[in-house]
Amino acid sequence: MKQNVQVSNLNASDLKTEVLSGLTVAIALVPEAIAFSFIAGVSPLVGLYAAVVMGLVTAIGGGRPGMISGATGAIAVVVMPLIADKGINYLFPAIILGGVLQILVGALRLGKFIRLVPHSVMLGFVNGLAIVIFKAQFSQFMVDGEYLNGTPLYMMLGLVVLAMVVIQFFPKLTKVVPSPLMAILLVSAIAIGFGIDTPKVGDMASIEGGLPSLIFPDVPLNMETLMIILPFALKVAGVGLIESLLTLTLIDEITETRGSGNRESVAQGIGNIISGFTGGMGGCAMIGQSMINIQSGARKRWSGIIAALALLSFVLFLSSIIEQIPIAALVGVMFMVAIGTFEWSSFRILNKVPVTDVVVLITVSLVTVIEDLAVAVLIGIIMSALSFAWENAVRIRARKKTDEFGRKHYEIYGPLFFGSATNFFEKFDFKNDPKEVIIDFTESRVADLSGIEAINKINEKYEQYGKNVTFIHLSQDCVALLDKAKSHVEIDHDHDPHYSVVYDA
Repeated sequence: MKQNVQVSNLNASDLKTEVLSGLTVAIALVPEAIAFSFIAGVSPLVGLYAAVVMGLVTAIGGGRPGMISGATGAIAVVVMPLIADKGINYLFPAIILGGVLQILVGALRLGKFIRLVPHSVMLGFVNGLAIVIFKAQFSQFMVDGEYLNGTPLYMMLGLVVLAMVVIQFFPKLTKVVPSPLMAILLVSAIAIGFGIDTPKVGDMASIEGGLPSLIFPDVPLNMETLMIILPFALKVAGVGLIESLLTLTLIDEITETRGSGNRESVAQGIGNIISGFTGGMGGCAMIGQSMINIQSGARKRWSGIIAALALLSFVLFLSSIIEQIPIAALVGVMFMVAIGTFEWSSFRILNKVPVTDVVVLITVSLVTVIEDLAVAVLIGIIMSALSFAWENAVRIRARKKTDEFGRKHYEIYGPLFFGSATNFFEKFDFKNDPKEVIIDFTESRVADLSGIEAINKINEKYEQYGKNVTFIHLSQDCVALLDKAKSHVEIDHDHDPHYSVVYDA
């Protein structure tokens, strides 16, 4: 059973794990932050500053210890058209407004609804992101817009494989040092020690810079500006929360603990606001870096804090050293992350689950790869909802009997809602039924306005034939909305079911 996330004191072993995991994550963040900055069309420092701010804020105040946030490809793709059309000055207010919207989601406690995402959508999300992570690494094999070939390609592939082998087998020797960090150190030592000519972090861009400085967006503060940035702010807020909360749910399952979606929403919002005011491109949770952190053994907030501070120190003091790390080492780490993230068990269950779940899983995976995460999850939820509606629409039925007083009883089974309203109406023999009819909802639930309207129509139809119909065991909320049949309804509070969504502890 999942337990609530609790913060406890660190012992020496835990602290060492947190520190080493944080350093590993920080090193892996560098090339991704640079790459996402290029996608968005901004300076690498804009992505690095966002990674520092988002990582630090969410590590301190977020709802999921061990989860890593930073500049992401999802946000970069969203803001790219705004930057290309209006310039970077409009990026920052869009990120700030997106952060405000995320705080509202958390304050209104809407983060809990991420737990309603079907498992098939979660599997599709995980598999799709694993493919995206894996696919994204191939761009690292390019120099000046062309793929490597010949000896440089073979050397880089050899180093990538070496990093993957170290990650796979080093934990069998010792777990004192996280295997991803050992892979980065070993591959770097070999490449530098033997003078191997292979792409390095510094070949992408320089990461040298100063402290983030407070800025105020240089845009007109009027309605026109609001209309320009609002669509992008909504996308930033939506995409960021979807990716963050789904990553939170995934880590919940791995660690068998429970994070707080609402607290994470607020922290993501605060992080984006601060990022916007310090020249960052904003961001959200990063499943790749989060998996590196969790697989390295980190479970506390310290790993995220150390990762953010270490990344800042790279920018301020250690840029010349970090820029010497071979890209191959980081590619190997991310390849193993992709392999570890992919739910291989989904292949084993394909012939054991309903066809609709299989279709949803595959569709979400493909759309995540082809389009983006937000669209994929939305499509998956809609498909699952329609499938659920259809399955329940055909399940409504009525057991019929006549008692010793000559009254006809209809015992309704299954939910009454927009999908089943027509089938429900067809269950009744208005013309041939006796004078007294009783419709029992003990085993049914009226779910929406369509169901209530169906009850009203049943009442009207029986009245046309001069017959009396009584509805029993309807829940009180349905009775309150029934305007035409109120006088024929009996309320039974003992059979009034109540449903709610689980709240974060």
